[in-house]
Amino acid sequence: MTKADTRKSVAAELKQAAEAYVEAHGRFATNGAAAAPKWLKERRDQAISRFAEVGFPSTRLEEWRFTDVKAIARTSFALAGEADLGGLEATVSAHVVGAPDQHVAVFVNGRFTPSLSRLGQLPSGVLAGSLGDALSRDTERVQGLLGHLAPEEANPFTALNTAFVHDGAFLYVPEDTKLERPVHFLFLSVPVSDVPLVIHPRNLMVVDRGAQATVLETYATHGEGVFWTNAVTEVSVGENATLDAYRIQRESEDAFHTAATHSRQERSSNYSFITFSLGGGLTRHDIKVVLDGEGADATLDGLSMLRGRQHTDHHTTLEHAKPNCTSWEYFNGVFDDRARGVFNGRIIVRPGAQKTDSKQTNNSLLLSPSARADSQPQLEIYADDVRCTHGATLGPIDDDHMFYLQSRGLTAKEAEALLTYGFGSEILNAVKSAPLRQALDRLVRRWLAEA
Repeated sequence: MTKADTRKSVAAELKQAAEAYVEAHGRFATNGAAAAPKWLKERRDQAISRFAEVGFPSTRLEEWRFTDVKAIARTSFALAGEADLGGLEATVSAHVVGAPDQHVAVFVNGRFTPSLSRLGQLPSGVLAGSLGDALSRDTERVQGLLGHLAPEEANPFTALNTAFVHDGAFLYVPEDTKLERPVHFLFLSVPVSDVPLVIHPRNLMVVDRGAQATVLETYATHGEGVFWTNAVTEVSVGENATLDAYRIQRESEDAFHTAATHSRQERSSNYSFITFSLGGGLTRHDIKVVLDGEGADATLDGLSMLRGRQHTDHHTTLEHAKPNCTSWEYFNGVFDDRARGVFNGRIIVRPGAQKTDSKQTNNSLLLSPSARADSQPQLEIYADDVRCTHGATLGPIDDDHMFYLQSRGLTAKEAEALLTYGFGSEILNAVKSAPLRQALDRLVRRWLAEA
């Protein structure tokens, strides 16, 4: 078979796989989603039409050339249904890391589960919990934002998520309200049968003018099975508002994880987002931050720690749309065995966004000769009075550092673990919450101990 024939065969396979989801959407629209408001039905229909048009991406596309999703397309996933909740209390406790006084909302197979949640007493006007509930009780606010920050054109997986919107996390913090306790949204994938399952969580977070909040998203699995989580999170940060957001992906190595996080900031807002990729067999996360108000400040950090044949891909975009904004981006990756990390980071400075100050750094540490990392930093600048920098490093642990520690009595394994921990700590130290930082520190140490 020639290369051209192979490409045609792969294209036909991806097209056939996409058609299966179009058919599944037809069943979904007439059953579980039939009671949705008209505007949501229309948005779902637009999204599935978009997915039918573009299908699963192939490595021939520049945005996907380092990440092959044929394994997802070749697996026949069924929409996850309700799971047996027995024994999940211990799993929830194990994954609720950080401060013990969090507001916790648990989602099992993408559905809000009140019996496992502990939201407690929320401040007046604050809404936290289920997007499905918000669609019925707060439909006007949801309609004004859902799909506008992360449109179906963003990528095929975002379109697919929108087509199957049903439930997910919802947070609304009203004007000038300070949410003292963190809100933790925990998503558990639980097997229902031997059939591979797909979950499409859709999350919407709104922090209104002058408000403050801390949010944590965690994605994890319970039990054995093949899962695919296809999550989309939309974030709106109002004028003078502050949001500290954290994301932990700890799914099993049999899990696939595709995600998009899109945020928009207004004038003088402050948004910090730190993501930790510690699990999953194949992970792709697209992150876009739009600084759409003068004086906005954004911090975007990430830490990946993978081994075996795990693969993670972070595509980030920091878009400076207004003047006098700052953004800082720092991504570190640790890859052992045959693991692979991909980082593509874009900084875009729009015309008129003068006095932009933006810095991007990507560092990858390879603990094995078979590990691999690909880094693509990009700058697109359409203004003349800006300060933008980017840089990337890639390689093994420095031999001189190893020699120094071993000369002080450490074994080679101990020296490697200590230097790797220090590399990861550059991101851990950016976590503002001390209890959460300590919990993440334990996860990193556990990963190192399993080497």
